[in-house]
Amino acid sequence: MNESWMKKWEEVKDILTSPVDIEAYFTSSEILDQKMEVMAIGNVSLPSGKVIVRDPLVYLNRDEKPYFTEVPKGNFPVTIAVVKMEEWGDRYAAVKVEFTKEKPVIYREALIGIEELEGVQKDDIFGFAVDAGLGCITDPEVVPYVDKFIEELDVENIYDDYFAELFAKSYHEDPRNQRDLGDWINWNIPGTDYHIPMFASGFGDGLYPVYFGYDAQGKISGVYIHFIDIEMALSEEGDEDDV
Repeated sequence: MNESWMKKWEEVKDILTSPVDIEAYFTSSEILDQKMEVMAIGNVSLPSGKVIVRDPLVYLNRDEKPYFTEVPKGNFPVTIAVVKMEEWGDRYAAVKVEFTKEKPVIYREALIGIEELEGVQKDDIFGFAVDAGLGCITDPEVVPYVDKFIEELDVENIYDDYFAELFAKSYHEDPRNQRDLGDWINWNIPGTDYHIPMFASGFGDGLYPVYFGYDAQGKISGVYIHFIDIEMALSEEGDEDDV
């Protein structure tokens, strides 16, 4: 990230905002007649105050850069907003890391600092890629412990040979809003005090935006991963029904 990039970001940052009040997913019992439920899944460890959101099975490694915006350091509660859709069942619409109780008044997209910002238009997103149906949130100081553990574990397939059992255990201990193979865990990296929440990604593989929520005083109140735009999803479902 350099000075010219930051200057461009200052010019476009109010374009790269969420059109949806994502916090409403966590405070409403229904959205457009779709029932909502919120699940608390424990804390995430952010020891450096830097944030990484990635597919944990494909893109989480020590070479990945965090978002340039820094957040408070420490352990913070993570919740999942579940939308109960007749067509697709229970789906994780959004994930939130809460830093304060203040309500966001604007959501600005989380960026690393290398994105091409020239020609950015409203509704453009950069997002993070999901190729294994999962997302996670963590800190760059935590990632080397993940790499070290996986290297020492020395298995052929990290999901099949390690994580699958943990996800299945999550389902058996708390089956709410999960399929029987399990849809979320809050992984305590063995030998550390660090926790990395992992969770199913909305409709599976794809590109999903991440936002920092800012309160009326301009302070960061939370990080939001937006998996499902409920209004858009219902609109597309209606279009398919009309065909």
